[in-house]
Amino acid sequence: MKSYVITIMDEPKSVGSAERCIASCPGTKMFPATTPKDNPDKLFEQEGLIKKYFVDKWSFRENCMSAFFSHYSLWKKCVEDNEEYQIFEHDAVVVNNLPSFINYDRCINLGKPSYGQWTYPAVIGVNPLTSKEYFPGAHAYRVKPSGAKQFIKRAKELAGPTDVFLRTYYFPWLQEYYPWPAEARDSFTTIQRHKGCELKHTVLEKKPFEIIRV
Repeated sequence: MKSYVITIMDEPKSVGSAERCIASCPGTKMFPATTPKDNPDKLFEQEGLIKKYFVDKWSFRENCMSAFFSHYSLWKKCVEDNEEYQIFEHDAVVVNNLPSFINYDRCINLGKPSYGQWTYPAVIGVNPLTSKEYFPGAHAYRVKPSGAKQFIKRAKELAGPTDVFLRTYYFPWLQEYYPWPAEARDSFTTIQRHKGCELKHTVLEKKPFEIIRV
């Protein structure tokens, strides 16, 4: 299994957060994130990915597209390598026991929900995706080539914000590991607008939170 943390290489706070993630999960390597500087519109066109679901009031469009493309690029690598991938976003930290082997189907969420309300899984270990109908943040998960192939295929028609894209309506086989081995410890965002931060964190003043434009 290969383990990667998506990192904005020219943003010191992203690199610092990624280093914290690596310290919590040794063997993880940084994976250079796609950013608006890479022209995500052109990248989407080259890959035949749909773009219409990236327009909303919560996130900056090009930043959200870039984040999705970072995950998409890792899915492609997963298929090319024909190997299981463990994928973190830069704000993820491993806080509980993370087994080296998990017996799951095609993709399993490892991250504690990072916003809103959720349902607790019923059993210790592998569960169907339970906390939400979609990934409760795409900050920590494992994917096999068979799952990555399905993500790539569906992205041609349904690409959208990564966590919402990874939903049971599209992929009924999504699973979740409990207790969640990882959680998001974020003090900044490169994706969300002020409204998105308020939705996720209730009120900005209650938790110092910085919006960084990259």
